[in-house]
Amino acid sequence: MATPNRPLIIGDDSGPSPPYPLRMSGLVISGFGRGSKELGIPTANLPVDDALTPWISSVPSGVYFGWAALNLPPSHPDYSPTTTTTTSTTTTTTTTNQETNASAPPPEQPTPGRSNNPTTFTVFPMVMSIGYNPFYKNTVRSAEVHVLHAFGADFYGVEMRLLICGFVREERDYAGLEALVADIRFDCDVARRSLARPAWAPRGLAVAVEDVPGEEEEGEEGRKKEKVVLTGGRLEAGWLVGEEEGDREGR
Repeated sequence: MATPNRPLIIGDDSGPSPPYPLRMSGLVISGFGRGSKELGIPTANLPVDDALTPWISSVPSGVYFGWAALNLPPSHPDYSPTTTTTTSTTTTTTTTNQETNASAPPPEQPTPGRSNNPTTFTVFPMVMSIGYNPFYKNTVRSAEVHVLHAFGADFYGVEMRLLICGFVREERDYAGLEALVADIRFDCDVARRSLARPAWAPRGLAVAVEDVPGEEEEGEEGRKKEKVVLTGGRLEAGWLVGEEEGDREGR
């Protein structure tokens, strides 16, 4: 069920507005050890360092969304080879909570998350919290990233780059764990819906946003969900995959 008085989509269809997108990067570190165990929502933590990320001390604590690029090693089960993005289309695959109704894409289609040029980064949608998490009474400000993908293995020590596209809500306390989990899952749905638009998708990359909730079935058990693959994104995001400023023509 949708959380009352909260928008389902953040931002205009034209794309992020200043000061977004914001950049953050670092090596994934171990966190508080409760994301998977207590919440069933695994997180990857980045160090909160004002020297490396000057803007972070001035932004409100709360929940944000955007894109995460991981420099996974070839041995990781979620590493995939680079392919070329040659089309400018958006494709939708409808799924449910129980099964997938569409067949796998043909081999010539671009692999979601990979760029035009050789790169070792893979790009995924993400939702993250920056703050103290009042429910757990943290005394140190943290950056906890929930990458919207089911990973086959951990990736501690891997370089992660974030392109933060918008602000979802302020952090808050909760009466119980169930309410916290429900709000986080709603945050994830907001991020999926918001990113599944061309102006919010990285330019030159084929990116997939999985489990985008269908509007008509909102709140129903077994509701339809969509896997949206965007290959015609307009958001400048070459930095995510290791490109230097000006690497892409037309920047």
